Amino acid sequence: MKAVASIRALLPRRGDYTEVPRTWKGDLVAGVTVGIVALPLALAFGVSSGAGAASGLITAVVAGFVAAVFGGSNVQVSGPTGAMVVVLGPVIASQGVVALAVVTVLAGLMVIAAGALKLGRVVSFLPWPVIEGFTLGIAVIIFLQQVPAAFGVLAGPSANAAVSAAQSLATVPWQEIAAPVGLVVLVAVIMIGAPRIHPQMPGSILAIIAATLLATMLDLPTARIGALPDSLPAPVLPAFDGATLMALAAPAATIAALAAIESLLSARVATSISDTGPYDADRELVGQGLASVASGFFGGMPATGAIARTAVNIRSGARTRLAAIIHAAVLLGVVYLATGPVSQIPLAALAGVLMVTAVRMVSTATVRAIVGSTRADTLVFLVTAVITVSLDLIEAVQIGVVIAAFFALRSMVATSGVHREVIPGPAHSGDAHIAVFRLDGALFFGAAERVLEKVTEIQNVDVVIIRMSQLQVLDATGARVVSEMITALERRGITVLVKGIQERHLALVTRVGVLESLRHHKHLFAELGPAVEHARSHVNRSRETRSD
Repeated sequence: MKAVASIRALLPRRGDYTEVPRTWKGDLVAGVTVGIVALPLALAFGVSSGAGAASGLITAVVAGFVAAVFGGSNVQVSGPTGAMVVVLGPVIASQGVVALAVVTVLAGLMVIAAGALKLGRVVSFLPWPVIEGFTLGIAVIIFLQQVPAAFGVLAGPSANAAVSAAQSLATVPWQEIAAPVGLVVLVAVIMIGAPRIHPQMPGSILAIIAATLLATMLDLPTARIGALPDSLPAPVLPAFDGATLMALAAPAATIAALAAIESLLSARVATSISDTGPYDADRELVGQGLASVASGFFGGMPATGAIARTAVNIRSGARTRLAAIIHAAVLLGVVYLATGPVSQIPLAALAGVLMVTAVRMVSTATVRAIVGSTRADTLVFLVTAVITVSLDLIEAVQIGVVIAAFFALRSMVATSGVHREVIPGPAHSGDAHIAVFRLDGALFFGAAERVLEKVTEIQNVDVVIIRMSQLQVLDATGARVVSEMITALERRGITVLVKGIQERHLALVTRVGVLESLRHHKHLFAELGPAVEHARSHVNRSRETRSD
């Protein structure tokens, strides 16, 4: 029954649409609005990845619909995104467009598996500076990838976006750049200016229309999107074979990881900026995985939740997943009714759209907040961004997390410590032979050795009382160090009393052997007063024995 309930929780349900009778008007307006906004982005991401404008449009339609129905967010809008372009471009360049369907379906299956295995909450462990550094790096890559189209030349042969952009600039016929560069500038001006006239004005679609009309009327010598299919292609099962799977397994894993991270981050952002209900992280992964699988069958690209489009959806009044479904229907209408005009869009105009989009991905307020926080967070942010641009996206996240974890551990070590305390109350004869140590903060593998050294180097005492009630974190290494500490002191003839083991740590210290290390089971105390009395009586007995 548990398994059935778990599976049912990952599937669509009637409750997804209970609010539709009340919110359908707002959802309709939002769906149309975000569909208009998504059109140029879908085309641009398709072209930029090397899969083609048709592939980007198909992805927005098919994946946008499937993710809306099966995903775990009520207002998430999915489709092709910049992160996918960054990873997919090198795959298509090296393996050809024939690899697109296989890598898309394979990545989708991996994301479905992650959702089925309940891995949706893993993204919550990613530190904020890592996420923002990763976003900055992706934005830089997207911008650099548009440089060749902006100057009307082919991209350079290098797989690195920065190097490829530099290589393409070396081939620019500078006397012929007026048309493409002019269109890029026109698009940027309209996209930046339109929202200032009215917040709901779709700057990107207006910019595309203006650039296309200008290029057509003046017969500008710029490359166009070219012919697009006027209907959705029939679904085709990709041809899987051993050699292809081996070659594409690593890229598919990278795409799957990016799809999961970006989709869950987008869904989390959507929840934070709207009151449309929480999101189900595991169901979101299953929905996004199914979306990529369906997209691959129709010749599309891998899909993820898109933060910018989701934000537009919410700001336009979306309340349920009906808005994202309408967004897909609007784009489907473009496929069947408007591929002729769309095919005349200049590639330079799409490059301008993505350049502005890349710049908007980076929040200067966020960058200032991170850089102004701590040196550790600043370093994590910058290293993640640099590695994203220069090496690999997944490596950037991994290295960023490792660096962040290192600084977090260092902070925990700094808060942990061992302090010798004065015995409370009036002094008694023989108190000088009793040492009370308080363990604070976290006693774990990063701080345990330092604590062991400080306690075991004590001299001229007969009894050591170890206070553990202030310990907030205790791992197996820390518990083992306490056991070694007791054994080392007892070996020197020093009696050890332990006070205040917390209930949540009791099972651990028992398994590791802390209690077995004590000379007697009565040497474990819940309060400090009885422990001090026992220590004083022990010192008195020792002094009497020595005097005899």
